[in-house]
Amino acid sequence: MIIGIDASRANRKHRTGTEWYAYHLIREFALQDKKNEYILYTDNPLRGGLLDLTKNDESEIENKIKYDNEGYQVLKSPHNNFKAKILKWPFKYFWTLGGLSLEMVFNKPDALFVQSHALPLVRPKKTLITIHDIGFLKDSSLFGIDEIGPDVFSFKKIISFFVRIFTLGKYGANSLDYLKWSTKYALKKASNVITVSEFSKKEIETFYKVKKGKLTVVHNGYDKKLYKKINNEEKLKFVLDNLGIEQPYIFYIGRLEKKKNTSALIEAYAIMRDRKINNHKLLLVGDASYGYDEAKYMTREFDLVDDIIMPGWLDEDIVPYLYNGASLFILPSKYEGFGIPLLQAMACGTTIIAANTSSIPEVAKDAAHYFNPDYSLSIADSMCEVLNKPELREKLIKNGYERVKEFGWGRTAKKTLDILLEK
Repeated sequence: MIIGIDASRANRKHRTGTEWYAYHLIREFALQDKKNEYILYTDNPLRGGLLDLTKNDESEIENKIKYDNEGYQVLKSPHNNFKAKILKWPFKYFWTLGGLSLEMVFNKPDALFVQSHALPLVRPKKTLITIHDIGFLKDSSLFGIDEIGPDVFSFKKIISFFVRIFTLGKYGANSLDYLKWSTKYALKKASNVITVSEFSKKEIETFYKVKKGKLTVVHNGYDKKLYKKINNEEKLKFVLDNLGIEQPYIFYIGRLEKKKNTSALIEAYAIMRDRKINNHKLLLVGDASYGYDEAKYMTREFDLVDDIIMPGWLDEDIVPYLYNGASLFILPSKYEGFGIPLLQAMACGTTIIAANTSSIPEVAKDAAHYFNPDYSLSIADSMCEVLNKPELREKLIKNGYERVKEFGWGRTAKKTLDILLEK
């Protein structure tokens, strides 16, 4: 059997939750499946841990791009059953709908796995997709709206005009409407759909008509080799010093954006500092996204420029040290389909406080102390309470070690493969 996989998201340099999901499932498939052949479709040559699926340390991988006589990129894999096909596409948007669809016209695999809402217009009968969440339907104000089309403003307006005509005014040529249309289309046309939490399953079933038995929950995992307790205090201090990070600090990782509630976290931190209970810094790691400007403004407005550290996106091999060095990990998101950082924090033995919304309580259960993310005061109260109660922190850490045993990318991949391979 030939299985095609959309590897375009897994191949991105700055990976976050959905990209890491795609990356780790590909690597686990390579370990678990000896029988079937795999083609990884991508818009650019694969590198690092996708180029060499046999090694765990990307620093040991030589990024030499080679092609075989048929034009496939040569990959190293444990069972020599993986190769890649680079599908060039001249436009910034619609690689999956366009470039991958063209490939499906001429060279269709037996099954196709796409780890997102974007489904090719042409595809094999057996097509599996993953819908991580539908937050854009629940609260569209949390998402930025970008017009789709060439950079020339007038062209974008023309494209939007024609899209509205052809869709009878239902959709425009913008990122939010594209999410709405592509998700609805993918849920209707895919043979099977995975989502990552019971919460997301209920949301999808509420907003869409999904055929019974088509939608399956498969929880995310985490990298067990990387995320663990670090007992080498000297190495931990060395890494933090190199980054200019002072302890003690409260830690957040993820995009700095409205959906993640970054501004409310900064306001809550300001409230906590005004109480003069402790001298913790706030470390916010991640790329800037929609709502970042407001977060930066609030940092200046509350005179916290010296207290809030924003280093941007960091290599993943550094991140476990940041969890291990933190007094608290906080996830203040208004909406999460899953929340992989929760698992990472549990595995590193870091105390978790988190929003009591969406999928977060389902994932963390009794391994987190919860707050209402709609109120900065609630977030501040939670931070202060947990920081001032060592016995509570120890209880949450212990519960986290037990809870995280139920998750792993190997388990996620096994359940996903079972769905992909079933007749």
